[in-house]
Amino acid sequence: MTQSKKYAVTGGIGSGKTAVCGILKEFGYPVFSCDEISRALWKDKAYLEALKALFPSCIKAGEPDKTAISALVFSDEAARRKIEAFSHPRIMEELFAQMNAHAVSFAEVPLLFEGGYEKLFDGVLAVERKEDLRICSVMARDGLSEEAISRRIAAQLSDEERRKEGVICIENNGSKEELRLFVKNALSLLGL
Repeated sequence: MTQSKKYAVTGGIGSGKTAVCGILKEFGYPVFSCDEISRALWKDKAYLEALKALFPSCIKAGEPDKTAISALVFSDEAARRKIEAFSHPRIMEELFAQMNAHAVSFAEVPLLFEGGYEKLFDGVLAVERKEDLRICSVMARDGLSEEAISRRIAAQLSDEERRKEGVICIENNGSKEELRLFVKNALSLLGL
């Protein structure tokens, strides 16, 4: 079997990565999610025990405390690096195991460049969206305050920093139909 082609979909919080992945699924492509894999790992007892050993305050009654984890990683740079060093290799290992079963597949990878994982993929789609639209989207989706969302945006790479050679940018400032056209164009640029 020829080697499978793997493409990453990335972008900042509220940019519309999930919307782009939904369109890719509509077009018939298998799509995977690092966030879904992370949530699945949270059900693994050995993983939780290791996480608890690193961050005891982030596990309550044997379950990950998402609020505590978010508060920690967005307020303490050293803790964020430590938790990413623990979780990201496990997430990526599972992600690639899933993607290897397909000739062509896509993965939603929020911290692609931050983790240096872009080199592992055959191509990258970076979703871009105006900051005010991102904030409104996340407020509606997660119920977070504008201040909390702004802190998260500030902790991530900017759209400009994601614009690297070979990265295909997808603008998400309009309607779902416009986004679908941008995704179709991106697929064409990938030769798909």
